[in-house]
Amino acid sequence: MADFDMITYEDDEENSNYPDDAALNMVPDPIFIRGTGHITIFGLSNKFETEFPQELAAKVAPEEYKSSITKMNSILHKTMSMNLKWLICGCLCCCCTLGCSVWPVLWLTKRTRHMIEKSLDWENSRLYYKLGLHWTLCKEQCESSNMKEYVLKIEFVPRLNILKPD
Repeated sequence: MADFDMITYEDDEENSNYPDDAALNMVPDPIFIRGTGHITIFGLSNKFETEFPQELAAKVAPEEYKSSITKMNSILHKTMSMNLKWLICGCLCCCCTLGCSVWPVLWLTKRTRHMIEKSLDWENSRLYYKLGLHWTLCKEQCESSNMKEYVLKIEFVPRLNILKPD
């Protein structure tokens, strides 16, 4: 009868029926979508690659991916032509204005990046968070040179371990 009221502790490591944290939190490497346009101003290309990556085959529909990339490309198409005109004008007037004529291009490029980031946030909240994905615009080193460029980065959000108790 004394054994009935006695509290015994078992080693959780040996008798656990729950899978390891390492087995559940295996997250694939992020996917980078590089700019493929013919104009690049301050690291921001005027077009992103529209080809569907195979790593997303079981995660998102190709139509949803294409619509998201099309939205980003339409923002870039609208703004980058204006940025190019201001850059040419700024470079022509650079000697007279002591470099201040390039400021509008810097401001327009920053505004373009902000518009893309807001659009990505909206896309993430609308669809991609539910699918376990997170899209961001980030700077990455170019493959062919030491310069940096802006790329779309698709990260896989790790699943919460709901099988293991608190």
